Amino acid sequence: MHSHYNALLVCLSYAVSVLGSFTALQLALSIPLANHPRKRLGAVLAAGTAMGGGAIWTMHFIAMLACNMGVQVSYDVWLTAVSALLAIVACSLGLAMVSAARVRFVHLLGAGVLMGLGVAGMHYIGMMAMLTSARASYDLPMVALSVAIAIVASMVALWLAFNLRGWLQMLGSSLVMGVAVCGMHFVGMAALMLMPGDSLPVGFEQGVRGDRLGLMTFAVVIALLALALGMSIARQQRRAAVTI
Repeated sequence: MHSHYNALLVCLSYAVSVLGSFTALQLALSIPLANHPRKRLGAVLAAGTAMGGGAIWTMHFIAMLACNMGVQVSYDVWLTAVSALLAIVACSLGLAMVSAARVRFVHLLGAGVLMGLGVAGMHYIGMMAMLTSARASYDLPMVALSVAIAIVASMVALWLAFNLRGWLQMLGSSLVMGVAVCGMHFVGMAALMLMPGDSLPVGFEQGVRGDRLGLMTFAVVIALLALALGMSIARQQRRAAVTI
């Protein structure tokens, strides 16, 4: 079975991954400055949610909706929610691990592997959430390549989170991160092989679907990321004013 993509949704998936990455990098600035365990946890969760939920999971979900497989598809609500939660937890754990010590390669590698495996797990759980008559199988070398890309991209994201300060640097890095996140997703999609099936699975009618779902998801997440980014910038300005 052959698939084709909605170009608008593909572009929107890249855009949200860039804004999510930029927001996560901005929020990560607060992690080293947190002087209380609860504040540090809040900063880690905020940056992890922006990266895992905004940049990675939302990109994945919109890009999945962009793919027309020639068959009816809906998405299991619970598996979709689990995939989003896994991405957020994996990114938060990676940020916590790297921020807890000097960023040496061994810390970066361990955190990057953990985060990358979580991101890859999010992707394939998200694909398991597809409810369709088609039967799925996977090209294992392509799966392995997608996991490797996820690990490398995670290591790069974690290094950037604690080594960048300038706006232009963050913007450039976010553009690159968007390419990496999209690359992992589309390599993972290339690993998917669909064969025609006979009937729709149980639960298809209860699954999430809709022609405007991708646009709605983009609009909601972009608004949330913009709000988080605005609050982060305002907090940084207040902190800078106090120190003057």
